Amino acid sequence: MFRLCTIMRRVLDVRRQRHLKLSISTRKKEIVTNSSNVKDLDILKWNKTISTHMRNGYCDSAQHVFNTMPRRSSVSYNVMISGYLRNSKFNLARELFDQMPERDLFSWNVMLTGYVRNRRLRDARRLFDLMPDKDVVSWNSLLSGYAQNGYVDEAREVFDNMPEKNSISWNGLLAAYVHNGRMEEACRLFESKSDWELISWNCLMGGFVKRMKIGDARRLFDNMPFRDAISWNTMISGYAQVGDLWQARRLFDESPSRDVFTWTAMVSGYVQNGMLDEARIFFDDMPQKNEVSYNAMIAGYVQSKKMDIARELFQAMPCRNISSWNTMITGYCQNGDIAQAKLLFDMMPQRDCVSWAAIIAGYAQSGHYEEALNMFVEIKRDGESLNRAAFGCALSTCADLAALELGKQIHGQAVKTGYETGCFVGNALLAMYFKCGSIDEANDAFEGIEEKDVVSWNTMLAGYARHGFGKQALVIFESMKTAGVKPDEITMVGVLSACSHTGLLDRGTEYFYSMSKDYGVTPTSKHYTCMIDLLGRAGRLEEAQNLMRNMPFEPGAASWGALLGASRIHGNTELGEKAAEMVFKMEPQNSGMYVLLSNLYASSGRWVDADNMRLKMRNVGVQKVPGYSWVEVQNKIHTFSVGDCFHPEKERIYGFLEELDLKMREEGYVSSTKLVLHDVEEEEKEHMLKYHSEKLAVAFGILTIPAGRPIRVMKNLRVCEDCHSAIKHISKIVGRLIILRDSHRFHHFNEGICSCGDYW
Repeated sequence: MFRLCTIMRRVLDVRRQRHLKLSISTRKKEIVTNSSNVKDLDILKWNKTISTHMRNGYCDSAQHVFNTMPRRSSVSYNVMISGYLRNSKFNLARELFDQMPERDLFSWNVMLTGYVRNRRLRDARRLFDLMPDKDVVSWNSLLSGYAQNGYVDEAREVFDNMPEKNSISWNGLLAAYVHNGRMEEACRLFESKSDWELISWNCLMGGFVKRMKIGDARRLFDNMPFRDAISWNTMISGYAQVGDLWQARRLFDESPSRDVFTWTAMVSGYVQNGMLDEARIFFDDMPQKNEVSYNAMIAGYVQSKKMDIARELFQAMPCRNISSWNTMITGYCQNGDIAQAKLLFDMMPQRDCVSWAAIIAGYAQSGHYEEALNMFVEIKRDGESLNRAAFGCALSTCADLAALELGKQIHGQAVKTGYETGCFVGNALLAMYFKCGSIDEANDAFEGIEEKDVVSWNTMLAGYARHGFGKQALVIFESMKTAGVKPDEITMVGVLSACSHTGLLDRGTEYFYSMSKDYGVTPTSKHYTCMIDLLGRAGRLEEAQNLMRNMPFEPGAASWGALLGASRIHGNTELGEKAAEMVFKMEPQNSGMYVLLSNLYASSGRWVDADNMRLKMRNVGVQKVPGYSWVEVQNKIHTFSVGDCFHPEKERIYGFLEELDLKMREEGYVSSTKLVLHDVEEEEKEHMLKYHSEKLAVAFGILTIPAGRPIRVMKNLRVCEDCHSAIKHISKIVGRLIILRDSHRFHHFNEGICSCGDYW
């Protein structure tokens, strides 16, 4: 019995020891677990602090917190990466993502979204392919990236390969089709599914409205299972946009609930259709107005050039936004009141890129080119980012001034912003380089445009044609067709101009009579004018007249002007007088036609008639536009007029011209004195021709522009025959390429030959 008790006691002791060890072990685990929870709570607090800093834009503070954390989780990294992306610090986000010791699905999705938002779709696709796991969010992010950037086929491929789709997937692809105008595919997708959300119905209906397919939009509207305010407003604005105000008003009256957007849709509809009084009645009756309502009404008055009323409404606005200010500035600019526009611009509490673009365009359109370029420079100082419109205006101004060096600097800024590869800025670069006489750089700009549109091709074609390289222009035309770009009426004007400037009569005639059948382009007055010019330059004046008689519409001033120009070239005074008489009836203030007829009289020795023409100009109040030429030297524009005596380098220029004159005469140059519109002695005529503005500009360019670089001179009128002949000789004597742009075309003078082949 005693032994049994002893054994039982030992068993109990062992059990107690085991229980004690187990209790100690359990307690240790509890201590470890509680410690881990405390640490997790600490990390959570750190992460919240980082998130707060990032939301407020304090990236450096967030990074400092992150760097001082004693322990980090994947969430810590994810919060930092999300914050960097939210604050447009993509590179920092990518660096941190690469440094992550361990990534979860959220990390991959956040980075994928970052690539998509920064339009780095190739990188996004590479990252997507590397992902170890993907969910529907991953697939939708990639689909959205392709869809939002116009890569619809790629978006469809992603959609078809998705293992799982949700409403975001379906709506994303539908929106991609709609926004890119692929309505047939959008309809097929819509018909393949029955349980679409209301947002999808509205999206498809909005696509029809945007493309003016009101009948299709209305059928969709009538078949909708239910409608919201967006549905009604979309349909009302659709009818208003196509001018069916009766239907718009009918739907307005039927709408179960009208909000400020419903009323504004009606106001905008009346404004867009020029019914300002009706728009004002609706505007005054609105129970509630917002900035959009006011802006719509102000825009109506601006478009109707009623700036006083627009100003009254603008001043009465209880709250103005940037769009309100921009509308007023644009209105004053369009009405030529650049001073008032600048006054408002200076008063703006806040500006955006549209404000800057509007004021730059205003200065450029009113002829204040230097001010326009100064404003472009000011944008950077103001801290505002440049947009496509600002680049377009600045480049157009450089083109008008032929300020090539400044245009190159703006090109450099466009490259930094990534705009140069898009069509809008890319096409402006093309036009600038062509108008500045730099064909090689125009070619480079053309190659740099990622997706060339018809404007890109037309600009190239017209540029080569205007420079006198008609055959190359036709090569571009063939390349355009090979690239699958359909020629339009502007294309065919460029093609016919190329033939006209190069004397390709047979090719031009073939294109003219086949363009309707081959390209679906019906000849307009511009095409007929090109053809009349082509025939006239070739001396086929009778055929040109026959073409005018058989035109399906009455010949305009441009057609008669082309015939007058041809008459002057071939000395047909009788036909020239007839053509001039018709032009004077249509455009009595066209000074160029008076001068052209005077030239014809002078070249025929009919001095009395030439004097009478100048007298007639005075009697009808027509003033001859004074000719002037300019050249850019070290970012500064130097302007010259005939016999200029104000330029600080005049003595040096005139002395150099005298030297050139002697050398030209040794080369066989003879002044074309028949062009002088005065019956004076030959010696005096030669003196009058010697100091034409283009000769002064060319001489100054040779003296100041380093050897090896072309001389680029611009003239506001057409270069005269004597200057054309003289500059050919000068180019050979000095061994320089001289590029002259006049009001009609470019002339490339090199080694005594002009690119126009004297066919101008």
